[in-house]
Amino acid sequence: MTTARNSFGPSSGIFRRKPIDQLEDPQVGGLKRTLGLWQLTAIGVGGIIGAGIFALAGKVAHGDPSVGLPAAGPAVLLSFLVAGVASAAAAFSYAEFAGLIPKAGSAYTYGYAVLGEIAGWFIGWDLLLEYTAIVAVVAIGISGYFSFLLQQIGLDLPNWMLGAPGTEPSGVPTGSYKFDLFAALLCLLIAFLLTRGIKSAARFETFVVALKVIVVLVVILVGFFYVKTGNFTPFAPSGLNGVMTGASLVFFAVFGYDAMSTAAEESKDAQRHMPKAIVYSLLISMVLYVLACLVLTGMQSYTEIDPKSGFSSAFASVGLSGLATVIAIGAIIGILTVMFTFMLGVTRVWFSMSRDGLLPRWFAKTHPVRQVPTRVTWIAGVVSALIAGFLPIGEAAELTNIGILLAFVVVCIAVIVLRYRRPDLPRTFRTPGMPIVPLIGVAFSIYLITFLQPMTWLRFAVWFALGLVIYFAYSKRHSLLARAQPAASEPDKAG
Repeated sequence: MTTARNSFGPSSGIFRRKPIDQLEDPQVGGLKRTLGLWQLTAIGVGGIIGAGIFALAGKVAHGDPSVGLPAAGPAVLLSFLVAGVASAAAAFSYAEFAGLIPKAGSAYTYGYAVLGEIAGWFIGWDLLLEYTAIVAVVAIGISGYFSFLLQQIGLDLPNWMLGAPGTEPSGVPTGSYKFDLFAALLCLLIAFLLTRGIKSAARFETFVVALKVIVVLVVILVGFFYVKTGNFTPFAPSGLNGVMTGASLVFFAVFGYDAMSTAAEESKDAQRHMPKAIVYSLLISMVLYVLACLVLTGMQSYTEIDPKSGFSSAFASVGLSGLATVIAIGAIIGILTVMFTFMLGVTRVWFSMSRDGLLPRWFAKTHPVRQVPTRVTWIAGVVSALIAGFLPIGEAAELTNIGILLAFVVVCIAVIVLRYRRPDLPRTFRTPGMPIVPLIGVAFSIYLITFLQPMTWLRFAVWFALGLVIYFAYSKRHSLLARAQPAASEPDKAG
């Protein structure tokens, strides 16, 4: 019998793998299974459609020279398509794992079970930062629409509470903005909703997603009649660089399904429903994204699009101020679902890592009645509120993308490894075109990473180094696998 101290040697426990049939700690317990197929799909759509349309589409089309973002112009729809192709290749890999390993944790759990503890640790550590930052990015996006809405009704709030330092628009003195108060409060609101229990929270999510899709359809159908083909010229003002740089930014808007997959342990029939929900949510979202981008850049020249509230300003520019107000309200309500999905994601990854002993098990404590990890939910809420209050949306969005792209690389590689290592495992969904499709996901993800700004790499490197210290100082010794009986770590049964 081979133990965790196999051919890698006594000090190589970092390569031990979590057995697929032992992904749950009976001393901590699992989460309550209450979610059906369409609730899962709603969470996925809720995580994908949101800031990508209502906040980032306008920013990428218009460009922002101050942060090195060239104007994509009407070619912003190509940015979404490029990001969508990369995301779809990874989505199939996630779908296969979701049916095979229906446990909380998503990419963290998959990496731990297939590539080993050190890979699982870093992808989990990575996702803790990325998902938290995504919640903040989305909150900032809503805040922009909130400011537009207040202006429409003639209400002016103090400048100090309207945005992060350095985001003052033209006409507002530099240094006037101190803190995005509304964005921070939204983060705390979502944390509160998630602590109420997954069943109640999912009902809220499903209802609000329906409202959001209706708003997007209204935008597309009404806006279509105001499209001017002349606005599509020039189509790609910054060429391929603008398209690909834009894709690296809007990639943030096409991967909500991965956060939804962290809720596998709360699905009634995860092995059948999770793969379908992942595919359905991405397909629905990409169709709506492309149509919405066509309308946005067709209604208004890309040079005149408001980077913070693109669709509202576009409709106001054609004399539809009343509808612009409705869109702003819909955006505020709808983008809440993105915050819900990714805060759900960060809390479930954190819960899984703590349950596995890689982080203190105090964090894995769930509410005795609602069976949700309330401790980590409130911590995630406070941290995301601070990020939302002090960081500009562009910097926060790029901070999320580098980590998610790396997570996609890990999952795509892992699905190939497991397919050839354990072809006998029962799979309710099989990634098509193996291994070509997962390799496309790897290639696209690495390519998009190269377009991110140097400061993004620096911040990620600091977070990575901190994770390295924590793993070797605490996690490696406290891991459940480090203390498990030898039989629990037998490689041939680990998958």
